[in-house]
Amino acid sequence: MKLNALYKKALKEHFAIGAFNFNNLETLKAIVDACLAASTPALVCVSEGAFSYMGEACIGMFRAEKKRYKDIFLHLDHGKSFEMCKKAIDLGFDSVMIDASSLSFEKNVALTKKVVDYAHARGVWVEAELGVIGGTEDLVSAKKAIFTDAEEAKKFISLAKADSLAVAIGTSHGAYKFSGESKLNFKRLGEIEKAIPKTPLVLHGASSVPEKYVELLNAYGGDLKGAKGVDEKSLKTACTRHNICKINSDTDLRIAFTAGVREHLLKNPENFDPRKYLSQGKKYVTEAVLEKFRYLSK
Repeated sequence: MKLNALYKKALKEHFAIGAFNFNNLETLKAIVDACLAASTPALVCVSEGAFSYMGEACIGMFRAEKKRYKDIFLHLDHGKSFEMCKKAIDLGFDSVMIDASSLSFEKNVALTKKVVDYAHARGVWVEAELGVIGGTEDLVSAKKAIFTDAEEAKKFISLAKADSLAVAIGTSHGAYKFSGESKLNFKRLGEIEKAIPKTPLVLHGASSVPEKYVELLNAYGGDLKGAKGVDEKSLKTACTRHNICKINSDTDLRIAFTAGVREHLLKNPENFDPRKYLSQGKKYVTEAVLEKFRYLSK
């Protein structure tokens, strides 16, 4: 299935495509293992920070894994410039996100449209962002969240022609999203999807920060006390009753991977073989992705 067809199917049938970040081979293979086990397509995502870390080697990793499972797509997460998006497109990415949400509305439109024109001429999907998602993760940081305005979203899509739109409705980047109850603004989401009903919507900062992986990480020497993510029932509602067609996960996979590595090393202090302790991290990432597939669809 082609990516644009997958988005259309998700919008029509009310499910979300899982988008999972990777920054090493083990995490990528773990994601693909989960896709194979569940027979479920997914986007595998590379942020600018991850690209700086892996370099173009990430392309070779992806191509090798696509031979194992054809329904995965390579996505640039939070591209901040035309140059970065162009580089990803030229390297063969299936999809790019241009995140100009920190700019003025007019500059966001102009930069997004520039990326759209270049990408669409080459058959590449473009995601944009409007509003500001709070929190910190990788190279993305914002102290204050600003909810996406429905009328601005309508105008933005009309002018910029982005294929999908990341919206701010109460999610947050990082592991410490909420001090109290996690809440998504479904009223605002309803207004946005009414304004742009044919545009697939995206949630960033939507890691649920599963308690079992946090507890495991802390039990083996970690310090993530008080970490809290988005309630999974809310995420399921966003996917199955609204137009959220893609949900990103990065923090959860990092926590699961680190928990596995810590567990193995503390239980096996004599081991110095990376293949063994990285394999435990890889196992937990696969489990975490499979758990997410259960609420991304009906």
